[in-house]
Amino acid sequence: MKSSMTIQKYLARINYRGDLLPSLSTLQVLQEAHLLHIPFENLDIALKKEIILDLERLYRKIVINRRGGFCYELNGLFHWLLQEIGFTTKLVSGRVYVQDREDYGPEFDHLAILVTIEGKEWLSDVGFGDFSLHPLPLEINTPLNDANGQFLIEGYQNTHFRISRYHPKQNKFFPEYLFSNVSRQLSDFDQMCRYHQTSSESHFTRKRVCSLATHNGRITLTGDKLIITRKDSRKELAVKNDQEFELALKNYFNIKL
Repeated sequence: MKSSMTIQKYLARINYRGDLLPSLSTLQVLQEAHLLHIPFENLDIALKKEIILDLERLYRKIVINRRGGFCYELNGLFHWLLQEIGFTTKLVSGRVYVQDREDYGPEFDHLAILVTIEGKEWLSDVGFGDFSLHPLPLEINTPLNDANGQFLIEGYQNTHFRISRYHPKQNKFFPEYLFSNVSRQLSDFDQMCRYHQTSSESHFTRKRVCSLATHNGRITLTGDKLIITRKDSRKELAVKNDQEFELALKNYFNIKL
C-alpha cells in the first residue's frame, strides 16, 4: 500500500462504518455507499485537465479532494480498495452499447470489476452512472433484481457477456454493455482513457456531466439543466451559465472546481 493511501480515509469518504470482512454483504454495502457519496463526472475533461490512470493520482482526486470521476477512475480505485480489504477481484474490459449506431464500442471502452466470493462471481460497477445499486451475480439468462431495476446477463458470441436493463415502458431489455471475464491491468485502459478525453467522437467530450445516486432517486447536472429524479417524480431546472453550473456543483455535489 502507498503510504499516502489509506483504507480509513477512503471509507470515511464514502461514510462507511461497517466491518471489513470480504463477504457479499460487505461488498453490497460498500458499493451502495460509494454510489451515494462519489459522483460520476467528467469535469476534468471539459477543463482540459489530463486524467492519468495512476492510483495515487486517483486517490488524491477522489478521496482527498472529494471529487468524482468516470469509469476508469472510479472502478480503478474501488478495485484497489476491495483488494486491500481482502476481496478476490479482477478488472475487466467492457464495450458500451451505442444506441445511435446500434453497436458496441471497442474493447477497453469501459472498465468494470468482477469479484469472486465463495466461488461465485459478481459484477461490481461504481463507474457507469445510473446502473445497479448492488453487485450483480454472474448468472446467465436469469432476470436479476436490484434496487435500481431488473438486469439480465447473457452470453455473447462465445467471448463476452452482455448485460441489459429492463425498461418497463417498452416492456423489454435494452443492452448496457458487453464484458469479458479476462483479467486486465489498469494500464491496459490507458489508450481508451486518452481517447475519451480527447476525441470529438466520445460523448465525454461533448458536454459536462455530474451525477450522483440518492436514497430515492438521482441528481444529475448536465449541459444546461439540473435533473432531480425521485421514485415517482422528475424535476428539471434550467442552468443558464457557468456561474449557475458551478453553484449547482457546490450545492448538490459539494464540488468546487
